[in-house]
Amino acid sequence: MFWKRKSKKQEGQEATDSAAEVAEDTKEETDDAVESEGKGAESEAAAEESDSEKTEKTEAAEDEASEDTDTGSEADDADDTEKDDAEADGSDSDKADDAGETDVFAGEEDEEQQVGVTGPDPEGITRVRTAGVFEFGDEKFDVVNNTWIVEADKDGVIVIDPAHDAEAILKAIGDREVYLVACTNGYSPHIGAALAIAEETEADIALHPREMRAWRRVHGAEHRPEIEVEGGGALDVADLHIDVLPLPGTSPGSIGFYISGLGVVFGGDTLREGGPGTVGDTHLDYTTQLASIGENLLTLPPDTRVLPDRGPATTVERENKNFDSWV
Repeated sequence: MFWKRKSKKQEGQEATDSAAEVAEDTKEETDDAVESEGKGAESEAAAEESDSEKTEKTEAAEDEASEDTDTGSEADDADDTEKDDAEADGSDSDKADDAGETDVFAGEEDEEQQVGVTGPDPEGITRVRTAGVFEFGDEKFDVVNNTWIVEADKDGVIVIDPAHDAEAILKAIGDREVYLVACTNGYSPHIGAALAIAEETEADIALHPREMRAWRRVHGAEHRPEIEVEGGGALDVADLHIDVLPLPGTSPGSIGFYISGLGVVFGGDTLREGGPGTVGDTHLDYTTQLASIGENLLTLPPDTRVLPDRGPATTVERENKNFDSWV
């Protein structure tokens, strides 16, 4: 049971007074009143003068306290203003650095050429960097590419853009099932290890039909991807809903995989940190590629992470600030 004790303190009376003290005070007040009635006009004048002096002193004290309060309030206001300004100045800087602070795949320019495994991050995404040679036309390029392993549920994953080293990718997958191998286009850095991983794990491969010519250059005509995907479609794999984005430009059938539930988009070589991606060392169809970026990537929510085929991660918000300089 809850009960509330009454306060010992009465109005004008300290809580520590005993009953005897209260009675004594009452008696003294009565005696004072009788004695006061017997006094003459002189006593009344003195009392009035005393009251007047008290009033003047009280008013002076109140004025002084008010001045001190106003001065203190002004100082506090100034401190608050300085604090607010400092917080405002720092907020933009903090926002600009968010990607580097919160994304294990961001802000690693110095490590871009290092192979290895990073993650998983809080969203269950692991990156495997592998090295290989990309042949385009008559030229060869030494490249280090990102393969993305995305947790689809507690038992299995999807693999996006498996490049170069199937053994390293399979080691990162471990004993989990592979539900799907998804490729953003048909260049070798996006499909090089796709067939080996699919055969080892009995997974299906998803690729845009317009990328079949590039696929045959790497894997021949006898092994075809099981799933044809095009921009505007969608895939549901275990717990993941994946929207397929049309991203032509670097190749006719380039696509992206947007997983809104994780706040990420895998855009292949269409957009990398700081600018549009290249094929080898050139842009094949720059105008179309820019349109794909502006219409289908940078229209995603600003905090969406962009996980590319090469280099560190970035965000839609960060790359939106750079778009005008690319046009």
